[in-house]
Amino acid sequence: MYYLLPAILFSIYFKISSYELALFFAACISIIPLAGIMGEATESLACHAGERVGGLLNATFGNATELLITIFALRAGLFDVVKASIAGSILGNILLVLGLSILVGGIKNGEQKFDRVHINNQTSLMFLATIALIIPAVFFQGEKQHHALEGFSLAVASILLVLYFVGLFFAMQRKNDTCTAEVSHWSKGKAIFILAVSTVLIAMESEFLVGSIEPVTEALGWSEFFIGIIIIPIIGNAAEHFTAITMALRNKMDLSFEIAVGSSTQIAMLITPVLVFLSFGFGTPMTMMFNYNEIVVVALAVLIAQFISLDGESNWLEGALLVAAYFIIAIAFFFL
Repeated sequence: MYYLLPAILFSIYFKISSYELALFFAACISIIPLAGIMGEATESLACHAGERVGGLLNATFGNATELLITIFALRAGLFDVVKASIAGSILGNILLVLGLSILVGGIKNGEQKFDRVHINNQTSLMFLATIALIIPAVFFQGEKQHHALEGFSLAVASILLVLYFVGLFFAMQRKNDTCTAEVSHWSKGKAIFILAVSTVLIAMESEFLVGSIEPVTEALGWSEFFIGIIIIPIIGNAAEHFTAITMALRNKMDLSFEIAVGSSTQIAMLITPVLVFLSFGFGTPMTMMFNYNEIVVVALAVLIAQFISLDGESNWLEGALLVAAYFIIAIAFFFL
């Protein structure tokens, strides 16, 4: 991924030159290696901080790239992009990433096993988040109820946030070695410096990406909804996706499931409430009202994850079905 870093220079050039279409793609490419570097730095800090603090660091920075992208979209008032990105991340992690991981892992290693109890806990949290998305669409209709919807959104965001940290505390009680040989050689100072620099650069590229969304929709005919639900989640989580697939190839399905399903839990129960609170802080409140298309695909994805995790075993056919489901949904959103 380091070979993609020169894209940062190109993005700066395109920004200065006002080549908006080229800027969008340069920013997308730049974010991929920066997200990977941020992940390495976070893992290294986790090694130095110990198991419990390390778990919290991984949870906090696991979706930092997408959080930064959506914050800039939030400030720009692109609520449809933000909500689509949330739904797309959950969809991409559960169907595309988990599906590819199970597919390639099953082809190489045959039937694979994982900790079904932990994954069931994660999917149960996801079910709760799905309920939080369904309720507004059912109970709050019309402009007269908009004020009540804002109050509901703040209350539910608070509940989701509390339950996320409760679930995180429960998961951290289970034995989990956060230190890996590939990154443990970084010193604490080096890891902190690299984490700070990569965060700043990702923030810059995120602003470039969000600022060029409108020209891309005009030039290519892509909708903001398609960019939010398909493009941004894939870019923001590219490094994490690669790691999940690599772990499956190494027959470490527990870690692969944790990355895919755990990341979806973070998006639904940590990132979404944070964005709701930030939107009220910005003075442009974003509610928990998602459209029916987003709710349906998220609910189906969570349901599929629950079914797959019931027996604690996976095979390549299950992976192929998940990937096929993702592409069917992606094609539908492209033509929507």
